[in-house]
Amino acid sequence: MENTSTYLTTDELAKKLHYHPRYIGDFLIDVVLKEGIHYFRPFGRRKILFVWESIERDMMKSVTAEVFDIPLARGGVCHG
Repeated sequence: MENTSTYLTTDELAKKLHYHPRYIGDFLIDVVLKEGIHYFRPFGRRKILFVWESIERDMMKSVTAEVFDIPLARGGVCHG
């Protein structure tokens, strides 16, 4: 079975997303990026590797979901 995933370090992901590496570590990990889906720790160690395809898929999913949402006056949204 061939694995076609692209694994990135924090620095490589930061360059790709145009974020500072510290922002990824402090704010995105475990809030937006979930362990086991978007990243993993090889051999149970401290180093983190990110799975680019999972991150890209979920970034695009949130963009397409927001395009068709119409905000309502009381804070809700209409999915149009």
